[in-house]
Amino acid sequence: MKKITGSQAIVKCLQEEGIKTLFGFPGGAVLDLYDQLYDADIQHVLVRHEQGAVHAADAYARVTGEVGVALLTSGPGATNGVTGIATAYMDSIPIVILTGQVPTPLIGNDAFQEVDIVGITRPCTKHNYLVKTSADLVPTIREAFHIARSGRPGPVLIDLPKDVVAGMISYPEKKPIRMPNYQPTYEPHIGQIAKACKAILASSRPVLYVGGGVILADAHTELIELATRLNIPVTMTLMGLGAFPGSHGLSMGMLGMHGTYAANMAVADCDLLIAVGARFDDRVTGRLDAFARNAEIIHIDIDPTSISKNVKVNIPIVADCKYALTAINNWLNSETIPKPGDASARHQDWLATINQWKTDHPLSYKDEGDIIKPQYVVEKLDELTQGEAIITTEVGQNQMWAAQFYKFNKPRRFVTSGGLGTMGFGLPAAIGAKIAFPDRHVIDIAGDGSIQMNIQELATARQYKCPVKIAILNNGYLGMVRQWQELFYDKRYSSTIMDTAPDFVELARAFGAVGLRAVRKSEVVPVIKEALATDNVVIMDFKVAKEEGVYPMVPAGKATTEMLLV
Repeated sequence: MKKITGSQAIVKCLQEEGIKTLFGFPGGAVLDLYDQLYDADIQHVLVRHEQGAVHAADAYARVTGEVGVALLTSGPGATNGVTGIATAYMDSIPIVILTGQVPTPLIGNDAFQEVDIVGITRPCTKHNYLVKTSADLVPTIREAFHIARSGRPGPVLIDLPKDVVAGMISYPEKKPIRMPNYQPTYEPHIGQIAKACKAILASSRPVLYVGGGVILADAHTELIELATRLNIPVTMTLMGLGAFPGSHGLSMGMLGMHGTYAANMAVADCDLLIAVGARFDDRVTGRLDAFARNAEIIHIDIDPTSISKNVKVNIPIVADCKYALTAINNWLNSETIPKPGDASARHQDWLATINQWKTDHPLSYKDEGDIIKPQYVVEKLDELTQGEAIITTEVGQNQMWAAQFYKFNKPRRFVTSGGLGTMGFGLPAAIGAKIAFPDRHVIDIAGDGSIQMNIQELATARQYKCPVKIAILNNGYLGMVRQWQELFYDKRYSSTIMDTAPDFVELARAFGAVGLRAVRKSEVVPVIKEALATDNVVIMDFKVAKEEGVYPMVPAGKATTEMLLV
């Protein structure tokens, strides 16, 4: 058998895995691999910072459901990617990160650009590897992709010493991956399914609490079937938005710290909470002893370590969300249960109560004439894209307003850093999403603070003719921190005033992009329309109300029923 180099083997492995695009930044430790990519039929997207490469690969994975790939060099190249890796880890996103490393004889000798990236990333990867011999190279890469995409997905890092990549190997035949110590449970226990179904049928005030696991498992169709069959109201986490149509009558929107009044009150008053692909995050639960205190709890999750980790549950179901929801629907099919659309008689009193909460306390904001309210901008983005855009966000107030006022009716349309809350995520994420789906509008809803974290990626977007749109809700502050200072620190705005931000319109032009600005409410719609019609990267600089807050808001340490309202 003809031998090939390790770098040739890596490219062949990527092609074998169906990888068409990867995001990276070259350096000395990975030059052999970059030389092979020169002639390969894999698109390499050259970012301007390694953090951007990992965020772009992350977003590519979120919108496609495939494994994203980032390629970084050794030392600072690898460490620059750590924030992106931790972001993907917290949100269970399947990516493979290839990092260069010094030759194996130099490892541990403080060689130039050497760093123990395996040790550094051990707490924020699903698994990671240091490939020590050329013979281990291909099996390791194949195993890494298997781990990244299976079970509860997550990032896997492969550290590649330069001599391993340059060495000669015989390319091994592909065989099924067998890992005796890693066997995720996909199929639910039928006894637990029966218990759950009986509890659901016996409930008079049920709530479906839906997380990102439903989207990762592509289980939205099965979720909709269950909710509509039995008239069960649905609330979603930040990561779960789009798993159930936001404009559906059974949707209560997001729950938790900045969730809707109806969602938080319904969870507090329900007698059965059906958690699907959610992990009872502290931003959702608020004060634990007051969370769903009257409810029996069903928890469906593929990760057994998530069950009863934060909140004790009554009926645990360890399984893939799609398999579990299918099993529940099949069990209901075998009974004399109304088919979808025939459930109008179920839970009418409960739904009437929820609808009254929606009427009494809708998501709202105070109109102030021609002053631009950030919520209005998001509403108009939703209206003018007909809810069909892919929305990425930065982190802070911009993220919460996007989650509240854009109606996500389909999965994989909302791309945001949920668990880690990474400022600077939105722009490189938008590039990754746009490269995956060039025919869709992709809009990064940003703040004037967080957009500056990775604003260099405008050059990447321009180089690859990737006409993303950036809507900056520019209030001159680090808005979310400022809001906390207003409410809990007597308006002592310590280090949150952004009074030296760049002129974003001129900055856009400097990158060869288009800059537009709106300073009055009447200018918002024309700016958005022009941006959407422009075949170029566009920054929309919306000068919004400076001290607008995100409401509802649950203060730290409070129950989710103790909401501050507009």
